[in-house]
Amino acid sequence: MHWLRSPLQKTFAPLLTQRLFCSQKQLPILTLFTKDPCPLCDDAKEVLEPYKHRFILHQVDITAPDNKVWYDRYKFDIPVFHLNGQFLMMHRVNTTLLEKSLSKLEDS
Repeated sequence: MHWLRSPLQKTFAPLLTQRLFCSQKQLPILTLFTKDPCPLCDDAKEVLEPYKHRFILHQVDITAPDNKVWYDRYKFDIPVFHLNGQFLMMHRVNTTLLEKSLSKLEDS
């Protein structure tokens, strides 16, 4: 990568960096609504393990004081999953649905 040390480095390096980062797609966000303890949530996270490179897992503790809305909505249904802010599934991981939803996002 000697060309990066040339006088043109100041001109082309920022463009190359920008192009590399802009060409990469953002990973979707899979939100897990959970609480502690939650053995079903722990099981669900194990099922998600082979897919973890395809999304960012964001966990929301529904028992936290600022998550009362989520507690009221999901207290009897966790684990609950949203994909990019949209409800996806609850109670257990449906790998067929997850695969289909992730593939659809990856193709767009």
